[in-house]
Amino acid sequence: MKKKVLKDIELKGKRVLVRVDFNVPLDPQTLAIRDDTRIQAILPTIKYLIQEGAKIILCSHLGRPEGKVVEKLRMKPVAHRLSQILGIPVRTTQDCIGAEVEAAVARLNSGEVLVLENLSFHPEEQRNEPEFAKALARLAEVYVDDAFGVAHRAYASTVGVTKYLPSVAGFLLEKEVDTLTMALESPTLPCAAIVGGAKVKDKIVLLENMMRKVDSLLVGGSMGFTFLKASTYNQGSSPVPEGEIEVAQRLLERSAEMGVHLLLPADVVVAKSYDPQAKSKVVSISEIPPTWQIMDIGPKTIKIFAAKLRKAKTIIWNGSLGVFEFHKFRNGTTAIVELLAELEATTVIAGGSIAEAIEELGLTHKMTHVSTGGGAALRLFEGVPLPAVEALPDK
Repeated sequence: MKKKVLKDIELKGKRVLVRVDFNVPLDPQTLAIRDDTRIQAILPTIKYLIQEGAKIILCSHLGRPEGKVVEKLRMKPVAHRLSQILGIPVRTTQDCIGAEVEAAVARLNSGEVLVLENLSFHPEEQRNEPEFAKALARLAEVYVDDAFGVAHRAYASTVGVTKYLPSVAGFLLEKEVDTLTMALESPTLPCAAIVGGAKVKDKIVLLENMMRKVDSLLVGGSMGFTFLKASTYNQGSSPVPEGEIEVAQRLLERSAEMGVHLLLPADVVVAKSYDPQAKSKVVSISEIPPTWQIMDIGPKTIKIFAAKLRKAKTIIWNGSLGVFEFHKFRNGTTAIVELLAELEATTVIAGGSIAEAIEELGLTHKMTHVSTGGGAALRLFEGVPLPAVEALPDK
């Protein structure tokens, strides 16, 4: 990483403000944390700061309170879980700025940890207002950004605060940027990319950038049926937004010009309606009933994709291949996850729904890297600079 990192700065006895991504899923009734992956990901940085004798001030957003105090989105459950993991007390504050918070910070001893209240309770956070950034900066002597999940956002706590404190990247941010950049810029060849999920228009830049880097591109999910329509196949009643067909046609032409092998589904799972229990069947892409919707890739497609992926030395994946939230239509995504877990290739997962699927299947440890930030990873793969990273000083 070209930016200053944690080991480039003196920390002993200093008050260190650490921007983390503790936006974890909570049970709506009990407020218990359902998945602590994002807390676990930040532990190397926190443990290093404890070891170095820093006074640690953690700040994060949680949920979408939209600039208002929402009792169910307070940081106490997160602090409690962190305390359990670290085996030390982790205190919280009732706000993230102000005199009472400054007093709580002043009581910190070396090696102690304090979690500030939800940053998003203040509308000034997402607006990157200078006075809010200054109020955060007053709490500390050093700033560490380790929140890759929001690195693509120019918030007061990710960009604004860097103007007022010596700033460095934490271990997680450093690892994410280095790993994702290397996977796309200098992969071991042949390199294959799997792209699914959202609309084609949302991923034009991603697809165009990947075509310049990879040998093969495997397309599924919602994007799959847009490309099928662009290839003159009937996509049934699956919705294709206006203008998407033309975009997909252009990308098909580009892939041919650039010599990139673009693989589309050969068969699909279709359903009578968009419902978790809908009647379904497997059909060839030339036999999709006009009133049925595409919900997943079919078994033949899984075999075709698997054959291509087995030859790859680097595999990058962004977006699910079917409606993974419906158990009945997750077979395609699950099959490819399980295949990747067996391969010796470098496997880089760009966060989002695929990261959740891999975690649910208990196969995270089988992947080379599973990103903690889908949106930020997507921007990196598009070749777009991340505001939070750009704000950090160069080495």
